[in-house]
Amino acid sequence: MPLRIAKASVAAAVLAVALAGCTSSTSLVTKRTQGYEIPDSALQQIRPGQSQQLVTLVLGSPQSTNSFGDQTAWYYVETKIEQTSFGLTMVKERTVLAVYFDKNKKVVDRAVYTLEDGKVVTVESRRTPSFGQDKTFIDSILESF
Repeated sequence: MPLRIAKASVAAAVLAVALAGCTSSTSLVTKRTQGYEIPDSALQQIRPGQSQQLVTLVLGSPQSTNSFGDQTAWYYVETKIEQTSFGLTMVKERTVLAVYFDKNKKVVDRAVYTLEDGKVVTVESRRTPSFGQDKTFIDSILESF
């Protein structure tokens, strides 16, 4: 009987050690941020009338820019994703900060957009046939007669 209890105790200890190795550090899902991290304190510092230089000091260089007419827009994109150990990536949160400047390079406005503000665009998979690409070898030979 004591041998049986000893074996059960050893088995329980081995099981406890094995389960202790299963911590969150070996999680199958990792969370990370791609792009810029846009802190609330930085957002509060961007106000109308400030210069592009100050915006660069606070937020850094923009990820993308756009010019239309005499206005310019700078975009800072923060994407929070979860990635599984198997390579599946899921976007959990996306924030786009747009800072608009006038012709004098002063802040006119700023806007914060999230995933809910975006629209899904379906990519068309059909292609327009072009000369010589859609013919097979046999079609080319038969066409030459």
